[in-house]
Amino acid sequence: MVKKLNEDVRVGKPAIKRSPHWDTVRKEHLKNNSVCAACGKTNGLQVHHIRPFHLFPELELDLGNLITLCEVFVNNDDSGDDNHHLRLGHGGDFHKNNTKVLDDVKRYRVDKAKLTVLEGYDMVALKKIL
Repeated sequence: MVKKLNEDVRVGKPAIKRSPHWDTVRKEHLKNNSVCAACGKTNGLQVHHIRPFHLFPELELDLGNLITLCEVFVNNDDSGDDNHHLRLGHGGDFHKNNTKVLDDVKRYRVDKAKLTVLEGYDMVALKKIL
């Protein structure tokens, strides 16, 4: 059974069908990556495709193309609302995709969240598919 992506239609992207294995892959990713890659929060987590699913459907189930980002709004002195899925994953606009999401997440982790540098994502392999 193939699912239709209603959320893609909602943000103006063409309707794309999800693999029947997406739910399983999503759950596996969240099990192994259960915190926001940017800030370490454990609630409001979303699985974000580093290379957008609507442009690279062949990477939908590729665990190396996924990153966990939160959709939690936190008001603090530095940055206002920190919805990292929106801000870092989509550059502040769900109609867009941030092609530098990994670089931005790494920078945010060190500068704002005071965490160690993000590891485990193969930037060289990802740049080859651009």
